[in-house]
Amino acid sequence: MTSGILYLIPNTLGDNSPADVLPAHTIATARRLDYFVVEHAKTARRFLSQIKTEKPLQELELVELSEHTAAAELPKLLAPLLAGRDAGLLSEAGCPGVADPGAELVALAHRRGVRVVPLVGPSSILLALMASGMNGQGFAFRGYLPVEEGARQKAIATLEGESVRLHQTQIFIETPYRNHKLLNAVLAQCRPGTRLCIATDLTLPTEWVVTRTVADWKAATVPDLNKRPSIFLLQA
Repeated sequence: MTSGILYLIPNTLGDNSPADVLPAHTIATARRLDYFVVEHAKTARRFLSQIKTEKPLQELELVELSEHTAAAELPKLLAPLLAGRDAGLLSEAGCPGVADPGAELVALAHRRGVRVVPLVGPSSILLALMASGMNGQGFAFRGYLPVEEGARQKAIATLEGESVRLHQTQIFIETPYRNHKLLNAVLAQCRPGTRLCIATDLTLPTEWVVTRTVADWKAATVPDLNKRPSIFLLQA
């Protein structure tokens, strides 16, 4: 029996309409599916309601895959595909598999010979890099930096050093309610001439993207970033 296809379905980055940021082909593909692996069922249902799936919401099968899902549970999530059923992997925001627990299911799909098809949609990481004016040929996404102050300062120093050594843009994120703490740590640690970009609320009406040197950031008035999804980019 031929296995089904695992479609990787990008989600919106916030409270905007899927039609504003997703191509028609992505929406059309997601609409016809009836089996989804999602991070949180409640928010996934909201997205699926917005795109108007062909089957009623109550007839869709949604199974959750989060950072707490044990590796031993992944074969069960993949089983419908091995039986020939197409499925959609839906991220909470942005692209599945990128800073997202869905990567483990994608890896298993490859090992089991299941075809994986990524669909087009917004990636906050790439959008931020595009808008930053920093090196787009050499870059690294570092995910979350340590929360503990000493470890965080050491990590920032390492990123700045790597940026110099490799001529590489360093990209990192923080839980939105700790954005200002991270910004203050970067400004305290980095050299005056190092460039820092903050990309906030990407694709939303409140989108804000600014690149300045550390020295200029220290002299500037920074808008309230609290609880606003942000990407930080650094190039020394």
